[in-house]
Amino acid sequence: MGSLLENFVICLLPRTSPLHSIVCKEGCALSTGERINHQHYWVETQDEGDAKVEVSPRDIVYTQPAEPLEGEAPTILHKLDLRYGGISWSDDSLALVYESWYKTRRTRTWVISPGSNDVSPRILFDRSSEDVYSDPGSPMLRRTPAGTYVLAKVKKENDEGTYLLLNGNGATPEGNIPFLDLFDINTGNKERIWKSDKEKYYEGVVALMSDEKEGDLPMNTLKILTSKESKTENTQYYILSWPEKKACQITNFPHPYPQLASLQKEMVRYQRKDGVQLTATLYLPPGYDPSRDGPLPCLFWSYPGEFKSKDAAGQVRGSPNEFAGIGPTSALLWMARRYHCFSGPTIPIIGEGDEEANDRYVEQLVASAEAAVEEVIRRGVAHSKKIAVGGHSYGAFMTANLLAHAPHLFACGVARSGAYNRTLTPFGFQNEERTLWEATSTYVEMSPFMSANKIKKPILLIHGEEDNNPGTLTMQSDRFFNALKGHGALCRLVILPFESHGYAARESIMHAQDLQILKTKQWPLVEAVPQKCQILSMKELILCRGHCYEYIADLGC
Repeated sequence: MGSLLENFVICLLPRTSPLHSIVCKEGCALSTGERINHQHYWVETQDEGDAKVEVSPRDIVYTQPAEPLEGEAPTILHKLDLRYGGISWSDDSLALVYESWYKTRRTRTWVISPGSNDVSPRILFDRSSEDVYSDPGSPMLRRTPAGTYVLAKVKKENDEGTYLLLNGNGATPEGNIPFLDLFDINTGNKERIWKSDKEKYYEGVVALMSDEKEGDLPMNTLKILTSKESKTENTQYYILSWPEKKACQITNFPHPYPQLASLQKEMVRYQRKDGVQLTATLYLPPGYDPSRDGPLPCLFWSYPGEFKSKDAAGQVRGSPNEFAGIGPTSALLWMARRYHCFSGPTIPIIGEGDEEANDRYVEQLVASAEAAVEEVIRRGVAHSKKIAVGGHSYGAFMTANLLAHAPHLFACGVARSGAYNRTLTPFGFQNEERTLWEATSTYVEMSPFMSANKIKKPILLIHGEEDNNPGTLTMQSDRFFNALKGHGALCRLVILPFESHGYAARESIMHAQDLQILKTKQWPLVEAVPQKCQILSMKELILCRGHCYEYIADLGC
């Protein structure tokens, strides 16, 4: 048995700190610094963990040897005016320190020299975290013999510069086009050494493969692992080698669900009535022709997000060329029963300037849903009376609110593992930082529990019996169900035994999927499916370890 050498830091939440604060008073982020062996670093807040306190600096990063000399005081490594967000180490000459402030969405990256007091820290990037178009990418890391990760520094032949590899999503108005930049840390100059094919495929940088030796990586021996996929071709992996940039395919995975291999996918753009640009992914079943088959039942599956600006809210995220991955609880499984899926329609809740986004939550939620429903009807792929709405967690909260405040849009709803009474999360929820006592009207107006008397459309509530998410305790669904039944609503509550916030057991997943399909058939969403359409048997779906492997049987109507 080992013995305790030192109590380095004890972090306790002070009794007097506001409960909505999530940063401990004395310190956080205790770790072993990679820059020098046997070094500790940690962060201490100067605002006592309360984001509402105005103070400069807000956080201080300290470092100290693991076995300090008697009387040796910690050294200040860096001072931050925003909230500490992490450090990427390299060596004594280079480390990157991250800080951010959610309320303003500001994020900054600092360059520091941990081993030199003569070099002043400087800002490398200063930008809005929600502006994905300006994202320069993240520095790639290499693995050390100790199993830790440090910044991967690249060495060019006959060049004394210090280079990093920036791996970015490459968000553009046409969708994501991932890239890899060679970045000069001293001058800020970039050289794009690789980017994804944007015409047919979606490619991405997965990992660095030429880091088996310590020290800087020679550019002419660089190797990276990349992925490549398309709308209909599942992900395969490649080794890309310099200087030829020759790609060698190393996997040949079969299509995981060949019966849906020819599903139709399209990235859709449309506009909300206040001018905010919205996007969604429209999935149509294999062989579907709207002119021949007419409108189909539609599943609208989404999750709202908060933004500080309309421009950022309207930016395109994702790629039209990504493979349609289908997980065990995915909404895309409904295509096996000849639905089409309007997946991930953006529902931005915007609070510009000093405005709090949630003060107009219901208004913006309904406006976004109206725009989405109008789009699928305009395209002729959805029947206006056969559109279901669904979501998980905060998406379930969205579902209940839409059935309460926009009953003209949807025939029924599926709400999984949600929270419906915001007075039960009084010290904040999702990205709401105000307490119930500071924003009482907002909490009440946003709570579908308070509007249970308005919900007349059928709703299926599903929840894990042992949900460990403090914001979505199982009693939320139980109490919401009782409120709905008390007002005569058509509803059903399903509690999945032993399940947490997400569902893992095969029995739970199959039960939940069967119920979702069954209830929307019994309710007024689906009266008939075109007889020309092929239907896959959901009961023959095999789920194993969280992956959809095979559809056994195809059944004709």
